[in-house]
Formats: sequence, C-alpha cells, structure tokens
Amino acid sequence: MTGNFEYADEFFSFLTGKATAALARRLQRNLKEEGINITSEQWSLLYYLWIEEGRTQQELACLTFRDKPSVSRLINNLEKIKLVMRVNDKDDKRSNLIFLTKQGRQLREACMRQAKRTIGQALEGLAYEEMLRAKNTLEVLYCNLK
Repeated sequence: MTGNFEYADEFFSFLTGKATAALARRLQRNLKEEGINITSEQWSLLYYLWIEEGRTQQELACLTFRDKPSVSRLINNLEKIKLVMRVNDKDDKRSNLIFLTKQGRQLREACMRQAKRTIGQALEGLAYEEMLRAKNTLEVLYCNLK
C-alpha cells in the first residue's frame, strides 16, 4: 500500500533529524547538569552494558544501530575516561568483550535518572494514547523498512 502524503518531506525531515537531535541534545544537557560529562551516544553504549556486560563491539553496533567504526570510536573515548574496558574474548581471539569499570557501573543510577527526566520532558503534554499511537506508527515504519 502506498500513501500520497502532502507533507511527506516535512515528515521525513522530522523523523531523520529534528526529533532525534533534540532528544540527544536534551539528554546531554541533563547529564551535564548532573555532573556527568558523556555524550548521548556514549550513554547509549553504557545503557546496553548496564543491562549486560561482556558484549562484543558487533553486538553494541547492532543494538545501537551504529556501524562498527563508530562504536569502536565511542568505546575508545569511554576507555579514555575510564568507564569501560576491552577484554580479549578467549573464545574468539579476533573479538573484544566490553566491560564496565567500577566508575562505569557507578554512573548507572544518575544516568538513568536523567534519561527518565529527558523522556518525561519529551513526552510532556502528550496523552498516553497519543504516545502509544506515535510508538505504533514508528514501529510500522521500522518494520516496513527493515
């Protein structure tokens, strides 16, 4: 089924940048207010490591919809600020497993608090039904394109 949307260009522009960029900027600002100097991209990697440590760079790339070089750069920067560490995978010598450091684990609570705050700010003024409708619309878009 194809649709003829009068505002398709504006919709595409909004989906591909405006909302995502605004959300990322707000999250980064909220984290900074908490005294946490990481980017929203770094936060997304940490988020998946807080769920489960010892993931490969490839797994993190898939989970965050990024390419491997971008994930490698993010991990390098997180290593520099001592939030993660790479460990050689004993089962696959070509691969590294990514683990949190003690400092990386300690950031979880404050980061999650700011992430929830950011989502609350983003959804302010929306009824639950409107949020669900938007989520369902985006899910259909994603399924149509994957």
